[in-house]
Amino acid sequence: MRIVLVGPPGAGKGTQAAFLAKNLSIPHISTGDLFRANISKQTELGKLAKSYMDAGNLVPDEVTIAMAKDRMEQPDAVNGFLLDGFPRNVSQAEALDEMLKAESMKLDAVLDLEVPEDEVVKRIAGRRICRNDSAHVFHVTYQAPKTEGVCDTCGGELYQRDDDSEETVRKRLEVYHTQTEPIIDYYKTQGLVVTISALGKVEEVTARSMGALRRDEDGS
Repeated sequence: MRIVLVGPPGAGKGTQAAFLAKNLSIPHISTGDLFRANISKQTELGKLAKSYMDAGNLVPDEVTIAMAKDRMEQPDAVNGFLLDGFPRNVSQAEALDEMLKAESMKLDAVLDLEVPEDEVVKRIAGRRICRNDSAHVFHVTYQAPKTEGVCDTCGGELYQRDDDSEETVRKRLEVYHTQTEPIIDYYKTQGLVVTISALGKVEEVTARSMGALRRDEDGS
């Protein structure tokens, strides 16, 4: 299957992408991973992307599109892929359609993870990270530490990242609504959108998603 995963920040796209890709035996292609890989390997695209990032500018669509095209042409993606973070806007979605059309391929589904805005804010703004080890992550509501502000694992101080403040989260949501959400309507005209509630436990959301994709594949 060839799937695009969309949803607001805090919807759990990265987690769901990993589970779904494993269940469907297709590679999870994340734009974040693409950028990191190209920059660390110092590819021509990586150097170009880094030059924009170092100057504090957004990486142009054509650079992101070229990275995605290169990754989708790798042998492990021949039988399908799951795209996470690409396309990010309608022009990227149009470019993806053109890419696939040139290879006589098409998308099978666009999985839209739906989460109420207040829940997104609650999920992200409640996150607390350990200063000693960023892998130690807690949440004031869903996974509270035994002692407030102290990491259960190593005793380090827990803090809220600037990116996780409510003000920043709401700004990120604005960007999502303005830039990325329109691709849902774009794909709806093609009959590709499968909307799933991303509320509940991770495994519940995965089961919901897999069920919906199977129904969609069967045409039921």
